[in-house]
Amino acid sequence: MRFTLTAEQAGFARSLDDLLAGAAVPTVVRSWAEGDPAPGLKLWDRLADLGITSLCDPEVGATPSDVVVAFEQLGRHAVPGPWVESAVLLPTLTGAAVEGIATVGVPLALDADVADATYAVVEGKLCSATVGEQQQSIDPARRLFTIDAATPLQEVAPDVVERAHDLATLAVAAQLVGAGYRVLDDAVEYAKARVQFGKPIGQQQAVKHLLADAKVALDFARPLVWGASLSVTGRDVSAAKVAAGDAAYVAARAALQAHGAIGYTEEYDLSLWLLKIRALRSAWGSPAYHRGRVLESLMGA
Repeated sequence: MRFTLTAEQAGFARSLDDLLAGAAVPTVVRSWAEGDPAPGLKLWDRLADLGITSLCDPEVGATPSDVVVAFEQLGRHAVPGPWVESAVLLPTLTGAAVEGIATVGVPLALDADVADATYAVVEGKLCSATVGEQQQSIDPARRLFTIDAATPLQEVAPDVVERAHDLATLAVAAQLVGAGYRVLDDAVEYAKARVQFGKPIGQQQAVKHLLADAKVALDFARPLVWGASLSVTGRDVSAAKVAAGDAAYVAARAALQAHGAIGYTEEYDLSLWLLKIRALRSAWGSPAYHRGRVLESLMGA
């Protein structure tokens, strides 16, 4: 299968990349993690104006591939906020775009403290939910809260719930691909600039192989994500999530090794992507869960 972006999708990706490249996103991420959402909310409005929150609105007519285009850029720039829940999950469950910021407990609710509304899906019903206590997260910019389901709002068919979950998982896989390429690109630039023993460390064979392995992993994972966007079947989405998570993790480890001790520091921006990749790899289903899903599909075929 050969997948190429349409002219509109390529332009959409460039618009997002240009906006986010000039938005000082690392500063936004740190403020978000510290409980100051104001810069992040301003960025949310700017991205919403570009149409991200309307991608899964049936009236817009966007495709799952458009979701991948958008969320790869969100991952590349480590944008914080419940984008998956607001722009993908809830519109698919309800059949309409979400006004404002919303989150869903699956089972923990991401950024429920800044959301305008919090929901849960209980026994085939979409319910409003009350926000409980904040839980510890490996990524401080992913603020997780317990929830209590409250008032049932509407029935949701099982197949709609499954598709919404698969689309959300696909969006997370796209984020992982974007984040993986970002840390790899940063590692390559660092290896070109960092001089040791009179020459750039990027000239060392060990460093070259380390970064090349990460590139190969990402280049194999990305087509799986794009392919899953064309089918949106459970097996394809789970395979894409596993591949994207593993590849991003390989890229994160390679970037950390290339940077050395500086990569561990909170003050260095690389750490923001490392933590996000670590968290997203297990978000919306662990690697073991999705491997089991693929195996079950193959055994039942």
